[in-house]
Amino acid sequence: MKKTILIAYLLCITLLGFSQEKKSTKTGEITFEASVPSFEEVKATNKGVSCILNTQTGDIASLALVKGFRFKVALMEEHFNENYIESSKYPKAIFKGKIENFDVSKLTEKEQKFTINGTLELHGKTKNIVSIAMIKKSGNTIIIDNTFTVKPEDFDIKIPSVVSQKVAKTVDVSCHFSL
Repeated sequence: MKKTILIAYLLCITLLGFSQEKKSTKTGEITFEASVPSFEEVKATNKGVSCILNTQTGDIASLALVKGFRFKVALMEEHFNENYIESSKYPKAIFKGKIENFDVSKLTEKEQKFTINGTLELHGKTKNIVSIAMIKKSGNTIIIDNTFTVKPEDFDIKIPSVVSQKVAKTVDVSCHFSL
């Protein structure tokens, strides 16, 4: 009996120790915008993005289901999924990277600037991404906000000439994760 309790206790301590190394969320938020002045807003948000951070190494990864992006206009969302991003063929956007010089013990409630280097896989293509992130700690929660810019052509996403003047050549992406 004592042996069983000791094993259960050691197992709990081990699991708790490992859980301290990784922080995660399934409610991260990614917004992208490719709007052009004088035309209808091209903007969508996904509030169900998964993200995991290894606090010991600074390794970070996120996964967004492409069909999770919501637009103000339903028809725009339909065109995005069926014609541009082809979400049935390419259902996920995946980022894998590393936060440079990350030291969780030095995080405070004041935002600090970090560089994140990684790769973004979207529409069957992978591209290197470098972004600046603002990271802070609030209680036991690590908050990460970052932005970067991509071009549809880098991911072989074709914008039909009929609407090409209504969609920006670059897409601004912003991410928010509370881990």
